[in-house]
Amino acid sequence: MLAFLQDFVTHAIGDYGLVAIFTLMLLESACIPIPSEVTMLFGGALATTAFAGAGNELDFWAVVAAGTIGNLVGSWLAYWAGSVGGRPLIDRYGRYLLIRPHEVDTAHAWFERRGELAVFVSRLLPVIRTFISLPAGIARMGFGRFTLYTALGCLPWSLALTWLGAELGTRWETVERVLQPIAYGIAALIAIAAIVLVRKRWATVRTEYAALDAASRERVDPRPES
Repeated sequence: MLAFLQDFVTHAIGDYGLVAIFTLMLLESACIPIPSEVTMLFGGALATTAFAGAGNELDFWAVVAAGTIGNLVGSWLAYWAGSVGGRPLIDRYGRYLLIRPHEVDTAHAWFERRGELAVFVSRLLPVIRTFISLPAGIARMGFGRFTLYTALGCLPWSLALTWLGAELGTRWETVERVLQPIAYGIAALIAIAAIVLVRKRWATVRTEYAALDAASRERVDPRPES
């Protein structure tokens, strides 16, 4: 699967250049796990004459800009999805996602206090950076602050990977192989944490939503006074 994704990304960039970089980075930030490491490293390699060939090079700063702006636009889409549909969907289907009734309010308050740090730091971490915009939207983090700190996090990520790709040229895959185990490790930790969370929360969530359902039925159909 990873080999297929790498081939897809490199062929798309080879055929469509900056448009492909923008689109792939947009998809990555819209919660579709396209590997930005491959996208930006390969884009950086194509900014060198040794790799792309004389006259076929992409402009280095155009590659950085395409990656950063693509990430930002994709983040806006994920933020919008969380903001528009997030809270009502959580209220209705949160029990199936093992989200406790009060936790959306807690997340909202946390993003209000420390949302900038969460958005900025997450943009520098493989895997996590793909999904951070959705909870930011659900928590209704201020859109201006979300945009600023998303851009501040996406720019160094895109710049660093493009620079590494340009420095390595034909050896761009070397860094991709180094970053790949890090991405695997983060994904494994998330999977382990998810298993532990499910086991601990299942009974608690069922009990709390049962109480909410009972209270809701009481409001809709109150018992007649005796």
